[in-house]
Amino acid sequence: MNDSEILDLYWSRSENAIAATAEKYENYCRAISYHILGNDEDAKECVNDTWLNAWNSIPPKRPERLSAYLGKITRNLSLNRFKHYTAQKRGLGQTELVLSELSDCIASAGSVEESVEENVLAQSIEQFLYAKPRQKRSIFIRRYWYLQSIKEIADAYGMSESKLKSLLFRMRKELQIHLQKEGITL
Repeated sequence: MNDSEILDLYWSRSENAIAATAEKYENYCRAISYHILGNDEDAKECVNDTWLNAWNSIPPKRPERLSAYLGKITRNLSLNRFKHYTAQKRGLGQTELVLSELSDCIASAGSVEESVEENVLAQSIEQFLYAKPRQKRSIFIRRYWYLQSIKEIADAYGMSESKLKSLLFRMRKELQIHLQKEGITL
């Protein structure tokens, strides 16, 4: 079933929408959640919560890309669960390491006023990434969006872990320079 047909099921409030979504996107969403949480049971719960959130938000929203919409929901739910765990001093997976790598170029928003600037920041990062060759862009997204480990990404691209670490380091520095040129101070 294609995304348009699945979205039509949501709009008609058919319970088959959830089954069709799960059939097509369960592995994708579970991989996102697992890379953040490092625990299959927690990932499964976040994916189930994703279906509920999709059901509650479609309609009124009609996402252009259902995969990206579901991935964002899953990622946010998983990051929230991760924050809950780390608040209890229980670290999981790659998440803390990945977020600390990016902390040099991107500061976290601490107030409502700063959240207004998040859109400008997101657009600038998107502009930076789309100016990069596809492989570099994909590597960066795998590491900092999907939170994959260095080993997984290195294996997928047939490169050494040290080469990948160097590439990511250079890209973070380039991103930092790009953001400074855009007038985004962090």
